[in-house]
Amino acid sequence: MVPVYFALIVLGVFLLMEGITWCTHKWVMHGFLWYLHEDHHQVEPGFFEKNDAFFVIFAVPSFLSIMFGAQQGKWWLMAIGFGIMAYGLAYFIVHDVIIHQRFKWFSRSNNTYVRAIRWAHKMHHKHLHKHDGESFGMLYVHKKYWEKVRRDKQLMKGKKVEYAPEA
Repeated sequence: MVPVYFALIVLGVFLLMEGITWCTHKWVMHGFLWYLHEDHHQVEPGFFEKNDAFFVIFAVPSFLSIMFGAQQGKWWLMAIGFGIMAYGLAYFIVHDVIIHQRFKWFSRSNNTYVRAIRWAHKMHHKHLHKHDGESFGMLYVHKKYWEKVRRDKQLMKGKKVEYAPEA
């Protein structure tokens, strides 16, 4: 029975992380830690950004939960750590690979979800300062972005135009 509970905790923490990410992004990254996040909203040369420090900041609770859970035999604490880690992996794939294309693995996707998440993030990045932002989540896409992408697909239907994502 423990494996079932373990899996449910991992899944529950994964889902909870979207809300935690939204709150952290809105009030911490666009708040008192803006000096680390600001370069993410500016086009600057180089592969790394100060914003990449958040990878380490968010990895710490995952690592500690897994480590202390293993040391103390608390499987539920390990499950929490693995849920955070799974969200971190999904965040990396969606944010760094699909949206910002820091790695050119999915550079020309016509998938509705991929296009909607990229559009939502583009709307987030149109704000170059920490105030007046929108779309602070990562994996959940608001209905208005889905509708925009569906309208775009309808407009492109029948035309010989391939979707080319904006840089």
